[in-house]
Amino acid sequence: MPGLADDPFALAVKPLVDAMGGRMLAPEEAGEDDVVLAWEGRDVVAVRLPQLAESLDHILLALERKHGPLADLDRKAKQEVVRMLESRGAFAVRHGVETVATAIGVSRFTVYNYLNRST
Repeated sequence: MPGLADDPFALAVKPLVDAMGGRMLAPEEAGEDDVVLAWEGRDVVAVRLPQLAESLDHILLALERKHGPLADLDRKAKQEVVRMLESRGAFAVRHGVETVATAIGVSRFTVYNYLNRST
């Protein structure tokens, strides 16, 4: 990210871009699907957003950093993880249930049960 490393605006948005699993680029490197952020009348940084499936993987990794191995959580904590993932749209992603089930060490059926209990 040459040039962006010293820009105060780019430094300010970096934690948000990282949390989303995005990538920061120089504005001139932006593709048509990238989001160019401007500050005080000039383009400062382009953000390449992740694909939905990449977002789910990124969210699961962030949860593991926060809670430790998700498969080691107790049932109540796994239910809370599933509720949080549902609120973030994780199950709209193709194979989302399977991906989450594998990550938390349960069957797809169990994930569906957790989802049904949260409604």
